[in-house]
Amino acid sequence: MAAYDAVCFDLDRTLCEPTQDPETVLESAFDSAGYDPFCTHDDLRALVPSVPSADSDREFYVTLFETVLERSDGEPETDRPATDVATTLADSYLETADPTAVQFRPGAERVLEYARDRARVGLITNGERPRQVQKLESLGIADAFDVRVYTDPGAGIDPKPSTTPFEYALGKLAAKPAASIHVGDSLHADIAGANAMGLDSAWLADGTERPGDHRPTYELRSLEALEEIV
Repeated sequence: MAAYDAVCFDLDRTLCEPTQDPETVLESAFDSAGYDPFCTHDDLRALVPSVPSADSDREFYVTLFETVLERSDGEPETDRPATDVATTLADSYLETADPTAVQFRPGAERVLEYARDRARVGLITNGERPRQVQKLESLGIADAFDVRVYTDPGAGIDPKPSTTPFEYALGKLAAKPAASIHVGDSLHADIAGANAMGLDSAWLADGTERPGDHRPTYELRSLEALEEIV
């Protein structure tokens, strides 16, 4: 008997990862925007846990670049306001980052199939539908889920850690929170949201975050370890 009636997955850095070199993408974005680089991809990645969830990919990257500008000593030589600089960089970054250039995270394809054999399966991602669908189609798993939930504030689907996307997914899956689990890489978005909704949570730890107020039910060092739980 399966341990859960429903298994929900995050997408980015949980089921898939980009194949483009992140530093090259960032350098190209700076070049296209006309600014000398004032941060590295590692600088941006380190700030992600402290950046609030956003209603769109563009809004997220604008906030991320604004945050790194506020904390950086290497501000660009320009009279433009920081918000304008961040907006230009966010647009350049999203134009450079190819959503179809993705691959499965190690073990993801097998674990997704394993979960599908044992429970109803959902996708809950903070990414916007157009870009996320391109990733799913590139991976060949667009039809692998019983429900897919994307960030869409206009339709009342606020981003994780809001409980709204979890509530919507479980409603479509006809599953109760106590009989469901969510798998993701973000303590702030995935684990906090799942915990607030009453789901069990499995956190894919990558060493950049430490559990604080948001403690997962399980801490995974690899996706394959999920097979011992589900």
